[in-house]
Amino acid sequence: MKIEQIVCQILRSGSVTNKTASCQDSVLVRIKTDNGLEGIGEADSSPEVVKAVIDAPYSHNVACGLRQLLIGENPLETERLWQKMYRHTMYFGRTGVTITAMAAIDMALWDLKGKHFGEPIHRLLGGQHHKEFQAYASILFGRDGQETCDIAQRWIENGYTAVKFGWEPMGQSEQLDLELVAGAREGMGDGTLLIDAGCVWDARTALQRAHAFSEYNIGWLEEPLFPHDIAGYAWLKDRSPVPIAAGEEECGRESFRPYFEQRALDVYQIDLARNGFTEASYLKQRVAEIGARPCNHCYTSPITVAASLHWLATCKDAFIFEDCVEDEPLRHELTYEKVQAENGVIQVPDRPGLGITLNEDFVAAHIVAESK
Repeated sequence: MKIEQIVCQILRSGSVTNKTASCQDSVLVRIKTDNGLEGIGEADSSPEVVKAVIDAPYSHNVACGLRQLLIGENPLETERLWQKMYRHTMYFGRTGVTITAMAAIDMALWDLKGKHFGEPIHRLLGGQHHKEFQAYASILFGRDGQETCDIAQRWIENGYTAVKFGWEPMGQSEQLDLELVAGAREGMGDGTLLIDAGCVWDARTALQRAHAFSEYNIGWLEEPLFPHDIAGYAWLKDRSPVPIAAGEEECGRESFRPYFEQRALDVYQIDLARNGFTEASYLKQRVAEIGARPCNHCYTSPITVAASLHWLATCKDAFIFEDCVEDEPLRHELTYEKVQAENGVIQVPDRPGLGITLNEDFVAAHIVAESK
C-alpha cells in the first residue's frame, strides 16, 4: 500500500465573525492510497498557511513541502514518516504551524491505519482505559455576569454537569472578572465550573485572581498567562489555591518540553489538531511521568473531537473531556455521525480509524480552496 494523493481542502462558514472561536473554518487533509483507502485529518491553525506548508514545492533537503515527502510512502509507517517530515522541514518547522500541518497529516495516516486493520485508533495506540467521559460544555463568556449566568443555566438544562467559560471580556477589569465568575457560578449551581482567562494577566495578578476565584470553587484556572511565560506558570502553579491548566497553543514535544522540565502545570491540555497522534502519544507519557493530568483541547470540528476521544481514552489519568458547544455548521454538519455529549457524557468511537464519515455534500457547499 502506497500514498497516492494528498489533498488539502479549506472549508469556511458563510460568515466569519470577529471572535475567539476556531470552528468557523477548517483545513481538511485527505490522504488516498493506491488500493482505494482514504484517511482524513484536520489542523487547528490558519487554514491557508497549513495548506501552503503541505503544498509547497521542493526547495532543498531541509525546506520541503510535506506532500512531496510522502507521495509513494507506506502510510502505515507513521513514526518513520513523522521523523521524515520533521527532518526535511527543519528550516521552517520544529514548532508552530509546520507541526500543525504535520499533525493533520498524521491524523489522516492513523485514520488510514485503523481502516486498513479494521480497528479503532485507540486500540492501535495501545488500548482504551475509558469508554466514555464526563464532558464539559466549552463556551465563551457572556458580555457580563448576568449573560454568563444565563448561558450557564442553558447548558445545565441541556444535561451538562460541567461548563467552561473563556476569553473575552475577561481581563478588562478586576470588577468585571469577578462578576463573570460569580455569574457563571450562579448559573451552574453545584456543577463543575472551569475558567479560561485567555492569556490576559501577569503572574501576580493571576495569583490574586486565583485566590478570588477559589471562593467560587472553580475546577481549574486555564491560561491566565501568555504561553511563553513558562517560569511564570511554574511560579503560579506552586502558589495557586486552584489547579492551573494550559497547553492548547503548543505544537509538538519541543514546544511542551520547557513546561515538563519546570513542572509548570497541573493539567496539560493537548490538541490533537496541533500535535497529531504520534506526538500526542509521547506527550501522554511525559505528562504521566511528572505526575500531572492530561486533558484534550478541542474547539473545532467532529474530526478533531473524534481524534481527541481516541487519544484521551488511552490516558489512564484522564478525567474530563472538552466539548465545544459553539453553534457552528462545521460542528454539526461536517460528518454524518454526531460526535457530541448526550446528558453530559460523551462516548468514545469504536469503529475503524477515527470512526467518522464526511458529509461530502457539506464539504462541497463550504469549500473555498483546494490543492491542485
